[in-house]
Amino acid sequence: MSREYLPWLRPRSYDDRPCVGDEHEQLTYAGFDERVTAVAEQFAEYGVRAGSVVAVMLPNRVELLISLVAAWRLGAVATPVNPVFTAHEADYQITDADAVLVVNSGPDAPDGGRRSIPVGELRRVPAVASLPPVPADLDALALLVYTSGSTGRPKGVMLSHSNIDAMAASMVTTLRLTGDDHCLLVLPLFHVNAICVSFLAPLGVGARLSVLARFQAESFLAAVERLRPTYFSAVPTIYTHLVSLPEGIEYDTSSLRVAICGAAPASEQLLAAVRERFGVDVIEGYGLTEGTCASASTPLDGPRKAGTVGVAMPGQRIGIMSPSGDLLPPGERGEIVIQGPTVMRGYLNRPEDSERALSGGWLHTGDIGVLDEDGHLSIVDRIKDMIIRGGENVYPKEIEAALHAHPQVLEAAVVGEPHEVYGEVPVAYVTTTPGTDPQPDHLRSHCARLLTKVKIPVAVHVMDALPRNPVGKIDKPALRALHAQPR
Repeated sequence: MSREYLPWLRPRSYDDRPCVGDEHEQLTYAGFDERVTAVAEQFAEYGVRAGSVVAVMLPNRVELLISLVAAWRLGAVATPVNPVFTAHEADYQITDADAVLVVNSGPDAPDGGRRSIPVGELRRVPAVASLPPVPADLDALALLVYTSGSTGRPKGVMLSHSNIDAMAASMVTTLRLTGDDHCLLVLPLFHVNAICVSFLAPLGVGARLSVLARFQAESFLAAVERLRPTYFSAVPTIYTHLVSLPEGIEYDTSSLRVAICGAAPASEQLLAAVRERFGVDVIEGYGLTEGTCASASTPLDGPRKAGTVGVAMPGQRIGIMSPSGDLLPPGERGEIVIQGPTVMRGYLNRPEDSERALSGGWLHTGDIGVLDEDGHLSIVDRIKDMIIRGGENVYPKEIEAALHAHPQVLEAAVVGEPHEVYGEVPVAYVTTTPGTDPQPDHLRSHCARLLTKVKIPVAVHVMDALPRNPVGKIDKPALRALHAQPR
């Protein structure tokens, strides 16, 4: 396996190139390496050793990345913690991961009762010339990334160095990254997407990364104009905010050669609006934290098929499996399963959950999908999201696709509402394009022209914004909670 993507074994020829920067500072590769060495020394003084876990609870900033790599320099494991977590939420992750050290924003920040270093006290200059080299063990754990916990307490996904190395290498190939590229990072760095797609992939080829602390539509476009990045990765919500800006707001986005949309389904209408308004090609990706971010992508060049998320990424295999465990032929619906070097080692201290997720040598995604003859993957729905109406399976994503076909609908989410007669019935929630106000009955009539009667939502609710979980996915459990009792 190539090691050029492992950040502490980076080629020395990158020393003078711009490496990472945020609103406060810019570091070359040599400068980044020096800061990592200094912090790794500091971690070692706090008892961090090979196999230890370091929790990093910071907003997007250069010090977060320095802390991740400093832990890896010592052979330790990093677990990034959502910086907006309450003490209850953060302490759960810190304790579950058994972190020996926490890097946080200051003395009032959660630390799970463990030793901590405020970000302002991280060492900036090494005390010695260099740290003793730690042998690169590609099978050792690198990251503990916690799932959003929509079905219970969050689980720690165990990702090895070989997992993140394979993901970074796959992204480099898929995006055709070179040292001339420049990524603008806007997604939160407690998620594996930002770590692998926006940080490790460019770092492996000597490219540049600029980190934004938060997303605000107009300031993001101003950063694109000022910094001249060549790509960025985002979620549908971000693209929705961008295309919803008033028409008179214009910035130079000509430096962008590609944008990535992932984490949740996006309508073709939304992606087309981004391409038309900003002149940037948008490719979609599909994957899970358990697969180290991405397993399928629409190709940068070559055939794309509307309604699909593309083909398996380099080094990975995607199959469709029946409930009995048989792989299904093209055109048949079943559970999406994944094989390859990016599949996680399992869930921390959860052997039964790990066995279920990895049974039969496949990562079981819990998503329902279809592969066509050319290997293009269509996502039908989540198994757990499927609505059973009077004994008939109804897939919310099919109803959402029908709503997305309406020119005034930007986003749609469909959930099941309990019903005394049918068991469940579909209910829709939508956001609309700026300046429009479609009536719910009009949207139901639109669905009736495209769908059979059992799939027509019994109600359509227009919202200013759909609820999101911490990684930007539509929070369907929050929508289901609005329908606690049968009608």
